[in-house]
Amino acid sequence: MSRLVGAERAKLSSRAALASVTLAVILLIAKTWAAAATSSTAMLGSLADTALDLIASLAALLGVWIAARPADNDHRFGHGKAEALVALGQVVLIAISATGIGWRAVDRLLNGGETQEMGVGIAVSILAIAATLLLLAYQKHVIARTGSVAIQTDNIHYKSDLMLNSAVIAALMLDQWFRIAGADALFGIAIALWLLFGAFRASSHAVNQLMDREWPEEERQRFLAAAAEYPELAGLHDFRTRTSGTHQFAQFHVWVPADWTVKQAHDRLDRVEEQLQERFPGTEILIHVDPEGQVDRETMLPSDITEKAT
Repeated sequence: MSRLVGAERAKLSSRAALASVTLAVILLIAKTWAAAATSSTAMLGSLADTALDLIASLAALLGVWIAARPADNDHRFGHGKAEALVALGQVVLIAISATGIGWRAVDRLLNGGETQEMGVGIAVSILAIAATLLLLAYQKHVIARTGSVAIQTDNIHYKSDLMLNSAVIAALMLDQWFRIAGADALFGIAIALWLLFGAFRASSHAVNQLMDREWPEEERQRFLAAAAEYPELAGLHDFRTRTSGTHQFAQFHVWVPADWTVKQAHDRLDRVEEQLQERFPGTEILIHVDPEGQVDRETMLPSDITEKAT
């Protein structure tokens, strides 16, 4: 399945963010009622998580909107990294939520407390699980078509909600049916730890974009294999890549015969560049021409220079 770019990509990503916002509002209302009715720490943690889901989803919507804006005089490479910034903001919110839930759970474990109205809590949790499964299926489709890092982070957060809502059901049943003291608080602590793990996992992709990490090796090799089909690129070297949102950047040097004119090099490589961009939509390609055999050491990694020397 090919990925969308431009306006179509922004439209689909925005729909996914709006779906997340809508679900968060509905669940926030339902869980507020359930938390008040049950006095459950696990349910309170679930409520706090849903409140942050709403904030995170609104932030994702904003990030998608900013990232869709075209390049301008101040942002010549576009606004794609807005999604990565929003994703990091979501990670911070997840971590804050986990800390608050853990604090409340430890207090409940030490000082005691009882849950009430198990039926209400279970019913709301089942509703949340069913609605979240539908949202996750839609987000999976959107991520496959857009590669949006903001929606990916939102998706990770909502996946944790499945475990969280299941934990609420288990906590209420153990506390009220089996009378296991501290079960609700222990599940609250487990939920907090799970959320912290999710925050750490969700941060890696956003940090990679902000730090201009190279494409995954499989993607780099796919591009190089395509480039190898063009005789003009036989001298390709100093290949560098990065990602900004869903916009990809690839740049490299090419050796050309010393007797080529500037116009000859420009015309021949320009045609190759256009064809590669058709094969890799959303990728901006920059080719630097070098006389055959020249090595620009200041742009190469130390390991590359060593290999050239040997």
